[in-house]
Amino acid sequence: MTLPPPSPAVHAAARAHAGSLAMPPGALDGLVDLGCWIAAAQGQVPPAPLENVRVVVFAGDHGVAADGVSAFPTAITVGMLHGILAGGAGVCVIARQHGVHVRVLDIGVDADPDVPAEVTAHKVRHGSGNIRVEDALTREEAERALAEGAAIAAEEIAAGAQLLIAGDLGIGNTTPSAALIAATYGAPAAEVTGTGTGLDEAGRLRKAAIIDEAIARCGDRLADPVQRLACLGSADIAAATGFMVAAARAGVPVLVDGVIAAAEATMAEAIAPGAKAWMRAGHRSPEPGLTYALDRLGLEPILDLGLRLGEGSGAVAAVPLVRTGIALMREMATLADVS
Repeated sequence: MTLPPPSPAVHAAARAHAGSLAMPPGALDGLVDLGCWIAAAQGQVPPAPLENVRVVVFAGDHGVAADGVSAFPTAITVGMLHGILAGGAGVCVIARQHGVHVRVLDIGVDADPDVPAEVTAHKVRHGSGNIRVEDALTREEAERALAEGAAIAAEEIAAGAQLLIAGDLGIGNTTPSAALIAATYGAPAAEVTGTGTGLDEAGRLRKAAIIDEAIARCGDRLADPVQRLACLGSADIAAATGFMVAAARAGVPVLVDGVIAAAEATMAEAIAPGAKAWMRAGHRSPEPGLTYALDRLGLEPILDLGLRLGEGSGAVAAVPLVRTGIALMREMATLADVS
């Protein structure tokens, strides 16, 4: 069953209100469109201010990293996890500027890091399988990860979330993301595979060849989106997919970050058609798979600054523009006011 979109009637009312504002038609259309989207999601014109924006960073390791698809070793994942907990990661710095709440969770890190118990409360497994030679997850693990993601979304919504962002953390995660995008849309791996953390061109082509091998290995099983996550994804990607699906089902809008989040959005739409109406793209990174997926999802990036950190950082950087769109809807004078 297709999920209902944000209220078409409220969106039409928001567009009508925008048309009455004291400016030439379309003068601030990109910003106003964001305000109208939030209005439709909230079911009110003008929309309420976004006072509770929440990021969940889904951390996990990926067995395919052993095949040299990343310029960095997987041991870095744990250090990056601690960096977010300490507040020194890039997403934390950006989030502090804009009053955005950051939470990081170990979903599939291939270690037992010394972290508070709540960080590992939703852990599915230690690492994910090397997709070149084996499935990333069992079917049962994929279903569990989806359920954990839904539970995490429910926790964030219970905490008052008005806008959600799924961040990513884990060496090698652009490879399963590109694989899921290629498999879903029937794209050649080389067309959606980027350099990730800094591969050279030879490394990028080797990475694309590994993705081709993984897709061929999975064969007809890829027709089922849950099995696709099990074959080609990872625990953290599957959990973030469940998070996005649950947000859409609950009527909470989502800002999509980079290529990992775009793969998760792709899978969310495959599992719950209509979910993409609850999404906007925070930014465009240099990863070709991101642009490929966003084009097919019909999502236009808010920012295009060449950002590629991940962690949800690009989407967080776009939050002030969403808030600006809302402020225009709430505070800008109308033509009637100035005539």
